[in-house]
Parts: sequence; C-alpha cells; structure tokens
Amino acid sequence: MDICDVNGVSLGVDEFGEPDAPLVLCLGAPTMLSWPDALCEQLAAQGRHVVRCDLRDAGASSHGDLESPDYTLRDLAADAAALARAFDERPAHLAGIGISGMIAQVAALDHPDTFSALTLIGTRPVAPGPVDDDLPDHDQATMEPLFSRPLPDWTDVDSAADFMAEGARILGNDADEAREVAARIWQRTQDTDPETHLADQLGMVFSRLDCQPRWRERLPQLKVPTLVVHGRLDPFFPVGNGEAIAREIPGARLLVLENASTAVPAADVPEVVTAMVGL
Repeated sequence: MDICDVNGVSLGVDEFGEPDAPLVLCLGAPTMLSWPDALCEQLAAQGRHVVRCDLRDAGASSHGDLESPDYTLRDLAADAAALARAFDERPAHLAGIGISGMIAQVAALDHPDTFSALTLIGTRPVAPGPVDDDLPDHDQATMEPLFSRPLPDWTDVDSAADFMAEGARILGNDADEAREVAARIWQRTQDTDPETHLADQLGMVFSRLDCQPRWRERLPQLKVPTLVVHGRLDPFFPVGNGEAIAREIPGARLLVLENASTAVPAADVPEVVTAMVGL
C-alpha cells in the first residue's frame, strides 16, 4: 500500500496487476477494503491495472475535522478524476460501491473525458437523506436492529470486529468475512480515537457532506459503458435503486446478484469480474 498526493490531499492506494495495463480505479466506501482482495486479484489476472483507494478521512488518506468536513461530494469526485490521471493518462474504468457509487456517478458526469467505463455496485442515484418518491428507502425492519445496538469499544479490535460481524449478519452478509475485514480496517486506522475508528468502519463522515446539487437528472447524459450491480437482498439500498440507475443511464447493463445483500459474496466475484471486463 502507498500514498498518492492529488488534488491537494493524500490518498491511500493499493495496486494489483501491471502498471501499463488498462486502469480500473476502485473507490473505497470509505476505505479501500470495501473492495474484496479476490475481486481485485481476478481483475488483475484479466489484464487490468487495479487501484483501490481510501477516501478522504479514511484509512491512510488525509484526515481533517471528522465532525465538520471542509469538502463536498464534488471534491471527492475531483479526487477520483485526479487520481485516475495520476496513474494513467488514458481514460480509466471507474468503480464505486455503496457510498462511493454516488461519488463515481458524479465523477463520471463532472469529468467525462477522464473515464471510459463505469461500474456501480449497491448504490443509489441520490444523496444520503430522504429518497425520491419512486425509490425504495432503507428497509426499516432491518435498520431498527442494525442501528439500535450499543456501540462497541472502538479502541479494542475484537470488540470492533464483533460489532461489524453482527451488523453484517443483520444485513444478510457473511459475518466471518466482515469480521476479518473489520479487523484489517482497524489495524490501518491512523488514530486510536474512537471517532476515527467509527469513521473508518461505518463511513459516518460521508453522511455529513454537502452533496448538492442533485445529479440524478443528469444520469441520461452519461455516454460511457456502465455496469450496475445490485444484491437482490440488499436492505440498505434496496434493489429498486440499482434498477432506477440502470434505466436512467443509456445502455447500462443491470446485473442482479440473487443471493447477495450489500456486499459482493465470494461466490459472485467471478461473475462480477467477467461483467466488468466485458465493459
């Protein structure tokens, strides 16, 4: 893992594959470990140069005021464009998952010459907060037990990992895999402060960003090949969100993972990799 200085900030990055291969930039949500190792390795084996990165205020990237971030969603989109250009002068394949799927949509719209393809996994076409009337909101039967739990001792790796594993179980993801990833995220967290661990594990800083103006109405302007991947069982951003994105981006392909929730299960990684390479 390394650090790349772009757009006035330092971003943590991790690379797979040969540097002269076509670039796939995977935006963290909020850390790079949102992207499974197996997915990155298999993309690299298919002849891609994969770079996964931490967002600002996450992982190894620059940290500021976590309570009042001094940047916007558009700044994160500009970070993505600058990072892509730093690694390859050719247009890149941009990929976002969850909250970083929102960043990827805006980056592709605001910087159309920087990106040649777009993959959006488990995301939605509007910012955090109230959803449009035609979009399904979070499943409240799942959210209540997910968010009513007492917080763990974030300064203890086992406590943090157990909390994240239980959250994964509630969401319908693999709890053992979530525990392992949470422990890895914990080890990479820059500070022992509980708020920093909370930001890395749950991406809470993103919910405090200025995400205006809206971008959903601009989605028909996208001209790049787009893959929309969504878990059929996703209770956080239900599948209707992915279906809406795929309808509104011209020519987009929708890949619904029938047995998946918010994460890409190990069994589905080969299918997702094949679809991404197919772009």
